[in-house]
Amino acid sequence: MSTIAAVRARAVAVPAPVWLAGIVVSSAAIRIALGRRIVAPWIMVDELVYSELAKSFAAHGTFLVRGVPSHGYGFVYPVLIAPAWRLFAAVPAAYQAAKAINAVVMSLAAVPAFFLARRLASERAALAVAALAVAVPSMLYTGTLMTENAFYPLFLVCVLALVAMLERPTATRQALVLALLALAYATRQQALALLPAVLVAPLLYERRRLRPFLPLYGAVGAGAALALLSTVARGRSPFALLGAYRAATESSYSAGTVARFVLYHLGEIDLYLGIVPFAALLALWLAPGRARAFAAASLPVFAFLLVEVAMFASQAQVDKIEERNLFYVAPLALCALFAIPRDRRAVLAAAGIAGVLPAFVDFPRFIGPKAVADTFALLPWWWVQDHWTTLGEVRFAALAAGLAAAAVFVLLPRRYLLVLPALVGAYFVLTTAVVENGRHGIHQASLGKLWAGIRLAHPDWIDRAVGRDASVAILRTQQTPDETVWENEFFNRSVREVLFDDVQRVPDPLPETRLAGQRVQYALAEDAVGTPVASDPRIGVTLFRVDGPLIVPDHVTGLYPNDTWSGRHVTYTRKPCSGGTLAVTLGSDASLFARPQLVLAEGRRILVPPSQPVTVRLPLRPVHGVCTVRFAIPRTKVPGHGDTRPLGVHFYSLLPTP
Repeated sequence: MSTIAAVRARAVAVPAPVWLAGIVVSSAAIRIALGRRIVAPWIMVDELVYSELAKSFAAHGTFLVRGVPSHGYGFVYPVLIAPAWRLFAAVPAAYQAAKAINAVVMSLAAVPAFFLARRLASERAALAVAALAVAVPSMLYTGTLMTENAFYPLFLVCVLALVAMLERPTATRQALVLALLALAYATRQQALALLPAVLVAPLLYERRRLRPFLPLYGAVGAGAALALLSTVARGRSPFALLGAYRAATESSYSAGTVARFVLYHLGEIDLYLGIVPFAALLALWLAPGRARAFAAASLPVFAFLLVEVAMFASQAQVDKIEERNLFYVAPLALCALFAIPRDRRAVLAAAGIAGVLPAFVDFPRFIGPKAVADTFALLPWWWVQDHWTTLGEVRFAALAAGLAAAAVFVLLPRRYLLVLPALVGAYFVLTTAVVENGRHGIHQASLGKLWAGIRLAHPDWIDRAVGRDASVAILRTQQTPDETVWENEFFNRSVREVLFDDVQRVPDPLPETRLAGQRVQYALAEDAVGTPVASDPRIGVTLFRVDGPLIVPDHVTGLYPNDTWSGRHVTYTRKPCSGGTLAVTLGSDASLFARPQLVLAEGRRILVPPSQPVTVRLPLRPVHGVCTVRFAIPRTKVPGHGDTRPLGVHFYSLLPTP
């Protein structure tokens, strides 16, 4: 026996459960290693919300965000990662532990993927599907504190239970499907789309023999009525059942816009899968053959999830392809790779559709910063645009790739069909490499987010300075970057609340408290509000000991919310004030102003060149204990590209010296 034959014989002799366990363990180990390269939470404010919920549950068994009950989010995932915050006092260590939990939980998706594929193909083919299911690029979400980590395997378990219920609709299996749907909903309210899918699947499978499914329909009707009545009885809108996704009900939709977004998402998920698996799934739906139960379950699940995601993405405030909410269907297409029907017409039709769908993606519209967190399949095409072609030509490159893959799907002899999963696996690995380590990848995104919020070697620098049991309030003003608040809040247990002092800024989406002279122990702020304890000088914030009412002496009006740009007038006020000077750093923008900007202040004419900032010192003259400095910028300009603000100059800093 040759060496290769001997190795093959030994591999075949290994039981499938051992191989499956090896796939899960290997995947978890790889994901733990990659997760360490994600240095900070970067999908905000989602990661902050789930970390706060987990921290609250670990400490008190409650679900609080900044001390406020938050019931609009699923509780399953926070409970899952809560042990990390219970076991590790230092937040950086808890953060690594939570990502390790993610790696294990999400890698378990291989198990339901295996059993789904086993209904269509051989044991070895099912193991290949299991391996591919944990090779999809979205497994990189194990480096984030997001519900995707729990929902991915749970979604596949729901689909598996639905297929099993169609095959043998016993009362036990129907009850199991409904119980799993409830668990999925408690993980992520997006699971609501699975409910109509479960009701439609029996109609597709055996519309003339629905009697065995009557308990299912009765239970769903009774459960829906009970949920609605209990929600209304508590004085809440029925839309409260959507939890954090309720905002989607507050928008108006047009059929045309939703249809376009359905097409965008179809083209994008086609690219995400590498064309061939999606073609295989389409062919299976067109000619299900012996895979009738799988086809009847997977088609409505895919369709209802697609429409739900497209509706959400079509909102003006979202306007992006939400692959992050749709990638769960990938293993369904991977299963179809090993059950391609022999019906030639179905294969040709599926290949044609899958081949041309990428052309319908509006690449110039959706390739950009928004894609980094939500649309991994576009990042390799962003790389193509960076190196080989223009943004307008990416569509034609994607179409050419799609047609080439479709041709391989059609023309490859059946005896070589095992080449297709190998090609798909290679495609997943290459896509993952670009998404993780590319110029626009998530490693850079996490580095950038941390750099924007914390510039010290230890992100838990506040806890190290005052202890984890201290009470620290972050004071947010109009000039405070969001990242400074979010990253310091995430990494430091001692941060208890966020106070805000401005009325002009865009509010944080999480609960905040207006500053009203509250007594605090410590405060993190840009301006002096107490005795300095520690600081992050490159960010410009200092931790002060206050031990009393928090009073902010400085107020600035005339700057745009959460920005350093001014309009035509800016006013700086300080009270109490006994005099001194105000150091003001001003800047311009060469893309807007070709010549120096003129700023008038305290009888002085200040010229701000377009190329570099300037710092000037102005006198602070007290009048009844109040110092006021007014700035006027005679010339402003509207930048365009959707930004209608008249811009004057940047006010980078205003630092008083007594």
